[in-house]
Amino acid sequence: MFLISFFQEKLVMSLVVVVLLAASCRQCHALSKDGRVLLDVKRSLVDQYGALSNWNASDRFPCNWDGVYCSNSSTSRPRRVWDLNLPMKNLSGSIAPSIGRLTALRYFNLSNNELSGPIPSSIGNLSKLVFLDLTNNLLTGQIPPEFGRASNLVTLDLSYNQLTGTIPSIEILTMSGNNFTGSLPEELGQLSKLTSLSVANNALTGNIPLGLGKCLLLEYLDLSNNQFTGGLPTNFGNFLRLESVLASNNQLSGSIPDTLSSCVHLLYLQLGANRFSGSIPPSLGTIHSLQYGLNLSHNALTGNIPPELGNLLMLQLLDLSFNSLIGDIPSKLGNLVSIQIFNVSYNQLSGPVPNSSIFQRLNASSFVGNPGLCGGNLPNQCPPASKPLAAPLPPDSWQDSNVGIGVIVGIIAAVIAGAVLIILAGACWFYQRARAPVEQNPLQDNSDICFPQTGLTLTLSDIIEATDNFSDSAEIGRGACGKVYKAQISSELVLAVKKLSAAQKDSPVDHDSFTAEIMTLGQIRHRNIVKLLGFCSHQDFNLLLYEYMAKGSLGELLGSETCSLDWDLRYKVALGAAEGLAYLHHDCKPRIIHRDIKSNNILLDAQFETHVGDFGLAKLIVQESKSMSTIAGTYGYIAPEYAYTTKVTEKCDIYSFGVVLLELLTGRRPVQPIESGGDLVTWVKETMNSNPVTEILDSRMELSDFVAVDEMKLMLKIALYCTDTVPISRPSMRKVCNKMDWEASTSRN
Repeated sequence: MFLISFFQEKLVMSLVVVVLLAASCRQCHALSKDGRVLLDVKRSLVDQYGALSNWNASDRFPCNWDGVYCSNSSTSRPRRVWDLNLPMKNLSGSIAPSIGRLTALRYFNLSNNELSGPIPSSIGNLSKLVFLDLTNNLLTGQIPPEFGRASNLVTLDLSYNQLTGTIPSIEILTMSGNNFTGSLPEELGQLSKLTSLSVANNALTGNIPLGLGKCLLLEYLDLSNNQFTGGLPTNFGNFLRLESVLASNNQLSGSIPDTLSSCVHLLYLQLGANRFSGSIPPSLGTIHSLQYGLNLSHNALTGNIPPELGNLLMLQLLDLSFNSLIGDIPSKLGNLVSIQIFNVSYNQLSGPVPNSSIFQRLNASSFVGNPGLCGGNLPNQCPPASKPLAAPLPPDSWQDSNVGIGVIVGIIAAVIAGAVLIILAGACWFYQRARAPVEQNPLQDNSDICFPQTGLTLTLSDIIEATDNFSDSAEIGRGACGKVYKAQISSELVLAVKKLSAAQKDSPVDHDSFTAEIMTLGQIRHRNIVKLLGFCSHQDFNLLLYEYMAKGSLGELLGSETCSLDWDLRYKVALGAAEGLAYLHHDCKPRIIHRDIKSNNILLDAQFETHVGDFGLAKLIVQESKSMSTIAGTYGYIAPEYAYTTKVTEKCDIYSFGVVLLELLTGRRPVQPIESGGDLVTWVKETMNSNPVTEILDSRMELSDFVAVDEMKLMLKIALYCTDTVPISRPSMRKVCNKMDWEASTSRN
C-alpha cells in the first residue's frame, strides 16, 4: 500500500512537470505580441502578389518578415517592432485599427499602394512615431484629430489620397493631392518648429494666414494649385531659412512684396498663374541664391524687366511670359550663364533681342507674342542702325560759333595726351608679360596632350586643326562647365573634346570640374562609363578628350519630334545607365557619386550602347554622406532632400536616375508646365491618380504590344520607387539592376 501511494505521488509530480514544461515550451515558441498585431494587420490587407507571404505565425518574433525591422536585442527584450516599411507592394484593403498597438513603432511607410478606407485614429496612440508616409493610396475621410497626440512625429505625408475636411494644425504638414477644403488654420503660426508645409493640389480657399510668418524655421512652402486669394504676406521676409516658395495656380493678387529679398537662402520662387499686378521688384535681383527657378508667368505684371535680374548668376529657369511687361530685354540678362529655360513670350516688349550667346541659342518660342521684338532667332530681323552724322562747321564759321579756339585746342591736346598714355601703358604691359614666367600647371605633361594608359600621340595643334579652331560648326554640345566639340583626327579616329575656356578657367567651379573629371574617370574602366582618353592643361584653356558618341545624348534623341527609340532600345539604354551607376556606387573604391545624372549626360555610341558621362560635379565619397557648400545639379533631376540638406549620398543619384526612367517612359522633359505640376515626377503621380497608366506612356512607342506595355508598367514601378520622396525608401542601384533584369525576364516568359 505504501509503495502504491509512493508511486502514485511520483506519477502526479511527473505529470505536473510535463505540463509545466509543455506550457513553457509553448510560451517559448509563441509569436510575440507585436507579431500577433502584425498578423491582424495582414488580415485586413489584400496581398495579391504575396508580398507578405513570409509573415508566419509559427515564428517567435516577426523581425525576419519582409518590411519589418526590430529593435536590437540589447535595446529591449523581447525585441519590439520599430519600422514597418511596405511601399509599392500592390497591397489593397484597409489599415487595421490594431496598428495602434505597435507602441514602439517609429517608422511607418505604406506609400504607393491601393489602400482604401479611413486612416485609423489609433495611429495617434503611437507616441514614438517619427515618420508616417501613406502617400499615393485611395484613403478617404478626414485626418483623425488624435494625430495631434503623436508628439514625436517629424514627417507626415498623406499626399495623393482622397482625404477631405479641413487641414489640422500639426507640426509637419504634407497633404498635397487630396480634397481638402476651407482655409488654412491661423493656428499654424503657433507651430514654432514647422519646417515644411505642403498643401498643394487641394481646394483650399481664403487668405494665406498672416500668422504663418511667425514660423521662423520654415524651409519649404508649397501652396500651389488651390484657390487662395488676397496678397502674399509681407512678413514672408521673416523666413530667413526659406528655400522654396511654390504658390502657382491660385488667385493671389496685389503686388509682389519687396520683403522677399530678405529670404537669402531662397532657391525657387514660383508665383505663376495668379493675379499679381504692378512691377517686378528689382530687389528680387539681390536674392543671389535663386537657382532652380523664378517663375512669375501668367499674371498681370506691368513695367520694365528689371536689369537687376541679371545678377542671378545661378538661375536655371526664368519665366516672365503672359504678362504686360514693356520696354526692351535688358542686355544685363546675358549674364545668366546658368540659364536653361528663358521665356518672356506674350508681353509687350520691344527692341532687339540682346546680342549675347545665351539669347542667340534660344528658340523663337521664348520671345513670341511680342510684335515689337526683333533679332535673335525671331523671323523679324531688326533694321540696320542708322545714326545721322552732324555736318561739320565750315572753317570760316568757327569764329562765329559758340565754341572758342581755346576750347578746341584744349580738346586736341587732351586727345594727344591720352593717346601717349595708352601707348606707354601698352608698352609696359608687353614688357611685363615678356618678363613674367609662364604659369606651370601641375597637370601639364611634356607633350601637348597627355594620354594616360593609351598608345595615342597627339599635339594641341592636331586638336585645333581637327576642330577648325573650336569653331561653332564643330560644336556638338555644351554644359555648365564647358563646350564639347567633334574632332575628326583621321578616318579611323574621332574624338569628343570638352573645352573649358579662358573666361571660365579662373572660376573655381571649372577648375574643380577639370580636376574632378581627371581624378574620377582616370580610375574608371567600365563599358557603361564614358572613357577619358586624354587631357591637356594649356595656359589659356583646359581640354578633356573622350570617346566620340555617334548617336549623341539620350536627351537629344528623346527631344526630337521623330524619335526613333522603340521600347527595346529604351530598355537597353536604361539598363546600361543603371549598370554604370551601380559600378560607381558599389564597385569603385572609394565610391563615386555623379551628382548630375540626366538624359543629356547619358551618351550613346553607334550601337546604342550606353555611356554615363560628364563627371564635372562628381565626388569621391569616403564617408557615408558629405555636405556640400553649394547645391549642384540640374533642375528637375535634383532629389528633394539634397535641396534642403545639401548632403550628398548615392540616393541623390538614384532619384535622378528615376527621373531619367520617367523620361524614357513618357517622352516628356523633367521640367513641366505649372498647370502640370512643374516637374515630371509630380505630373506622373497626378496623372496616374485619375487615368490609366497607358495615358502617361510615350505615344511614339508601339503601345499595341502588350508584352512591351507590361514591361513599361514594371519600369514605371521602379521609376516611382527610385523617386520616392523618402531617401531610405529608394533601392540601391544594384537592386535596381537586379530588379530590371528580373522584371523584364519575367514579363517575357
